[in-house]
Amino acid sequence: MKALIIALLFMSTAVFAEDTRQLAKLPAPAQESLRQEMLDNLVAVNEVLSLMAEGKVKEAGEAAEAKLGMSAMGKHRSKPFDARPGPHMPPAMHGIGMDGHKAVSEFAAVAKTGDRDKAIALLPNLTAACVGCHFSYRTR
Repeated sequence: MKALIIALLFMSTAVFAEDTRQLAKLPAPAQESLRQEMLDNLVAVNEVLSLMAEGKVKEAGEAAEAKLGMSAMGKHRSKPFDARPGPHMPPAMHGIGMDGHKAVSEFAAVAKTGDRDKAIALLPNLTAACVGCHFSYRTR
């Protein structure tokens, strides 16, 4: 039994060692900006989900737009070029990000009307681009 566990452990680490996602070569400052933005986005998605769970649909829409939607784009404009992730991303990666902002804005527009059922139907779109990008790209 012990040998089986050890063999499974070695097999699982071999699987994890092979990362087939495309490497997006970003300068270190841009990589750090992107990392912090992704952490902030996780907090924002959690806030939107919490507001939806509390029945605060309009507030969820407002938070989504302000923190994740098209309105949230351009956070890094004032930073030095090497600290701005967008210009260093592969075009397809950047496109996935843009699609994510658009999807959030579509959710936000519906949620701000208070239509809970339509907003819930669009909720998975908030993370679809996130999943697609993180599944396809890595920065290290």
